[in-house]
Amino acid sequence: METTDDVLAAVGPRLRRLRQERGVTLNALAETTGISVSTLSRLESGKRRPSLELLLPLAQAHHVPLDELVGAPEVGDPRIRPRPRRMNDMTVLPLTRRPGGVQAFKMIVPERPADTEPRVHEGYEWLYVLNGRLRLHLAGRDLILEPGEAAEFDTRLPHWFGGAGGPVELLSLFGPQGERMHLRARPRQK
Repeated sequence: METTDDVLAAVGPRLRRLRQERGVTLNALAETTGISVSTLSRLESGKRRPSLELLLPLAQAHHVPLDELVGAPEVGDPRIRPRPRRMNDMTVLPLTRRPGGVQAFKMIVPERPADTEPRVHEGYEWLYVLNGRLRLHLAGRDLILEPGEAAEFDTRLPHWFGGAGGPVELLSLFGPQGERMHLRARPRQK
């Protein structure tokens, strides 16, 4: 693993190579950046430790990101690899990894009989239909949601949902009691 000293030692040769590849002289670079020729020369030879005050104008002059000048390590793989879980008759993919707060899930829910007993529990839920049709029974209302439609509700209301005419694929955001899934903008003050 590279140390900070190793990373900083590689900056000088990288600066020299970048300048030479672009066919820029030390004098021209000094004029563009406002950094003296002697400071630029010492940076390139490793006799001067690079600082942010020196690297920022150099990155701007060379039109490269700062992390290219310092050889910053690549960011780790941002992909998450959720593992599907079976919950009763559903397939559930957790999309969030932190406990507490709003939780996100991708779910595949089969068609269920209409006489399924509604449930109540603490929380607030937002559902978005990706594929198929969702039958949502909420506080005595029977609704069918098509792909691209969403519903949000307080889970203390009696509810159940399932596929309508086959399985349904949906996104679910579930939060603790009282939490809402999105912000509502206030009207502008006049």
